[in-house]
Amino acid sequence: MKLDGPRKTVLQTVSVVIFMGGLAWASVPLYDWFCRVTGFGGATDVAEAESDTILDQTIKVRFDASLERGMPWEFRPVEREMTLRIGETGLAFYEAYNPTDRPVAGSAAYNVTPYEAGGFFYKIQCFCFEEQVLEPGERVQMPVTFYVDPELVEDRDGQYVHTITLSYTFYEIDLPESYAALGAEPDTTTN
Repeated sequence: MKLDGPRKTVLQTVSVVIFMGGLAWASVPLYDWFCRVTGFGGATDVAEAESDTILDQTIKVRFDASLERGMPWEFRPVEREMTLRIGETGLAFYEAYNPTDRPVAGSAAYNVTPYEAGGFFYKIQCFCFEEQVLEPGERVQMPVTFYVDPELVEDRDGQYVHTITLSYTFYEIDLPESYAALGAEPDTTTN
């Protein structure tokens, strides 16, 4: 069947709309994958273990914390910066506090700057790998264990990086279903 005139135009338009919708749907996961693979946009890598090599050269790591608008927590780095030898494992803590009268769940988005350092910054363990739930009035210190890959000093752009900033932004998420189900039961105890 040969398409001509208006039918051909309608089919082409529908095809373009479906294709663009598919691209829009896939853009976030594809961009996230691209950033994690390449370190683009300050995305970091995950390591199973500490670095095998530790250089005498040092690097300063700064820590930054912010909250998405409407997130009711207080959130800050415990230590603002530290100096480590490249390849040495660092341990930093962030503190979160829930001043509300209800449990609040949060998830942390993160990146490093300058962006050239993203592919060389490895997290071994991090609070950002899972959701966090804080009870009313609860204050916690959350650890992140990391190192800067010694290959940074051999990289064309990375060799000029002397300070890396690790930034986290916490945003509120829905309470996990299992947690919400526990909280939905009425309190039947009386004194």
